[in-house]
Amino acid sequence: MGAPGVSALMPPRFGCHVSIAGGMNLAIDRGRELRCDAIQVFTKNANQWKAKPLDPEDVRLFKEKAKDGPWPAMSHGSYLINAGTHVEEMYQKGVAGLKDEIGRCETLGIPYFVFHPGGHMGSGAKAGLKRVAQAIDAALSEFPNGKTTVCVEIMAGAGTILGSSFEELAAIRDQVQDKARVGVCFDTCHAFAAGIDFTDAQKYGAMWDKFDEVIGLQVLKCFQLNDSKFEFALKKDRHEHIGKGFLGLEAFRLLVNDPRFSGFPMVLETDPEDDECSGWKKDLATLRKLVGKHDPIKPKKKGQQRIG
Repeated sequence: MGAPGVSALMPPRFGCHVSIAGGMNLAIDRGRELRCDAIQVFTKNANQWKAKPLDPEDVRLFKEKAKDGPWPAMSHGSYLINAGTHVEEMYQKGVAGLKDEIGRCETLGIPYFVFHPGGHMGSGAKAGLKRVAQAIDAALSEFPNGKTTVCVEIMAGAGTILGSSFEELAAIRDQVQDKARVGVCFDTCHAFAAGIDFTDAQKYGAMWDKFDEVIGLQVLKCFQLNDSKFEFALKKDRHEHIGKGFLGLEAFRLLVNDPRFSGFPMVLETDPEDDECSGWKKDLATLRKLVGKHDPIKPKKKGQQRIG
């Protein structure tokens, strides 16, 4: 498909990962205050297995507020889930965690559930990828008429972590029974850290050509937009503000103007910096300035690129 031209279609839906402190419905309010067009949330504490059931009134308010945006919403899964491990107790906890969180998304009407597939912990990638697919099957079987799409997130690939290549993401989905309910979430920092280069038009076009060949562009559902604190292919997952890292503004310019991703949710996972979320506000402003920008952006200094 090659590199895109500048889109005259709807721009992507930019947003942030907002807090659910005080109630799920307050995440909608926080997204509005930041002028988000989409949001990402946790539906429970991401660092604990146990979670209180969703409050029916909170659910009602969340759905009511969601009618007026920001929308669509993505839910990010718990960091504790490891669906690729051969350690049985850990694996079963991961499957139960997937069931719980997908169920929460179904209840709230959240269209995309994004999760990290986990690591094979020494058992080998082939076996680990199969276990991830089986875990997804087990979780989706609990909701046979569900509407939430499970999105496997591309990973940076440190250690035995799975999902850092298009081939591994395809292998997971290929082994899932209900493929229509399984997609991919593209994290820009993770892909760059994993050794996937899309920092100029030629590399960008080649990357999506390969994605389409190996996985299929129709499988891509959402994005997490993060620059990288570390240089290319170091497998280090450390997010930096847009244009201030080693990934650079040109990659984001190409992405936000790609007509194939018109209207896609693209959420920030960068540092909000303070109570006023000044970091997010700057990043959102940067992304919006890039929309419709025709000329390629050449970095003035590696890791310190600006638009203006």
